[in-house]
Amino acid sequence: MRVAIVQLCSTDDLSANLAAAEKGIQEAAERGAGFVALPENFAYMRREGGRFPCVQGPEGEILRALRDWASRHRVWLLGGTFPEAIPDAPVEEERVFNTSVMISPEGEEVARYRKIHLFDVTLGPRGEDSYRESTFFAPGSEVVVAPTAFGGVGMSICYDLRFPELYRALVDRDARFIVVPSAFTRETGKDHWEVLLRARAIETQTFVLAPAQCGRHGLDRASHGRSLVIDPWGLVIAQAGDEPAVLVAECPEQDVARVRSRIPVLSNRRLGPGVG
Repeated sequence: MRVAIVQLCSTDDLSANLAAAEKGIQEAAERGAGFVALPENFAYMRREGGRFPCVQGPEGEILRALRDWASRHRVWLLGGTFPEAIPDAPVEEERVFNTSVMISPEGEEVARYRKIHLFDVTLGPRGEDSYRESTFFAPGSEVVVAPTAFGGVGMSICYDLRFPELYRALVDRDARFIVVPSAFTRETGKDHWEVLLRARAIETQTFVLAPAQCGRHGLDRASHGRSLVIDPWGLVIAQAGDEPAVLVAECPEQDVARVRSRIPVLSNRRLGPGVG
């Protein structure tokens, strides 16, 4: 399976972001990718303290674009994340879901995942950088594996990466690939990004695709970049830098079974659901 990651530097300009994403998808398809993944907040990177003017309902502009791109380029498309209006929410609810979707080459949505773990942290040498995603987002609650022609794709988003129990749950639902669309900060990214991704690949013995935001998104935010594709043995097989890029890699599906037969951690484990 040839996969592609579109690394972006998104801003608060929806039209420009969509144009950049479409250009990356087209390049990926021209290079033979059958599965293309976009990063977190690919369509809109809000400014700190701002709200989302592009919250999506069932037929929003972002969803229409994703379906169109997938069908036009005949690819499986992981739609990064976008702000989704909470269905049937009370009028006073201002938060949204941070949502990712999997779209088939026919342009049909086959899976939808809402970010479970929200980034509420304090960073900086003196604790001056505070992030409170729970101010703007509501947490999801469902573990989602997208059914595709090349196997189950476990869906996760950015800060989820720090919670290994989610990834074990994805493998228990037969994930062979795992996606982690992200917008890691530069402070956390330099020390944790690759380490965490490789750990999740080794633990789950899956291919891990991590499409990332990169660069500065205005004056108040910057992302780490360095999107990665990692094999089931935990080796990095493709990596981007800190500029927008299209990353293409081969992910032979049989490698998952080969690694799992050599080190059968999933059958050897003694703790967890259904064990003991």
